[in-house]
Amino acid sequence: MGIPGNHDCRVEHIHIRSGFFAIRFNSMLQKLQKIAHSRWYWLALVALGLSFIAVALYYQYVLEESPCVMCIQVRIWILCLTLVALNAYVLNNRWSSLLAHILTVFIAVGLLDRSYQLLGTERGFVFGDCGFDLGLPSWLPLDTWLPELFRVHSSCGYTPELLFGITMAEALIVFSVVFLLISLTLTIMFFVKRNH
Repeated sequence: MGIPGNHDCRVEHIHIRSGFFAIRFNSMLQKLQKIAHSRWYWLALVALGLSFIAVALYYQYVLEESPCVMCIQVRIWILCLTLVALNAYVLNNRWSSLLAHILTVFIAVGLLDRSYQLLGTERGFVFGDCGFDLGLPSWLPLDTWLPELFRVHSSCGYTPELLFGITMAEALIVFSVVFLLISLTLTIMFFVKRNH
């Protein structure tokens, strides 16, 4: 027969630990809610999008790495992300933020799809026609309006190395997965009632 005091101490210790984790979990949820409702999140996405486009242009014009059709499609998704985030930052109201959160999830899915296709073409596990046509509608000829940014210059096959032997396609697939998880989480947190 055990000593009653020891059993009570163990139960109390479990309650203390579970209470500690509940407090930590609630604190984390509150931080995520704060980010989901923050203007600075949108400003960070604008800066991220502009950085991605700057890197792409550096590789194209300084390092002379010609972009393929999927690379340009990734740029279009990044431009969409930048414009959606800029809109949410400037308007700064509940409805623009709500729409922006939903759109970022769709953008993340589109970005993940293009990144997967790009990596698959590079690694040889995705086969398909990779020509010079962006597939844009006639009323949105981005490659005509901004050829410096959106004109296809080469066929698909490889992407340049960034750092430590990691190719642009590999980095994009990792970014796309992480971004999809973040945008989905923050969209859910946006709908959760805030506790003040």
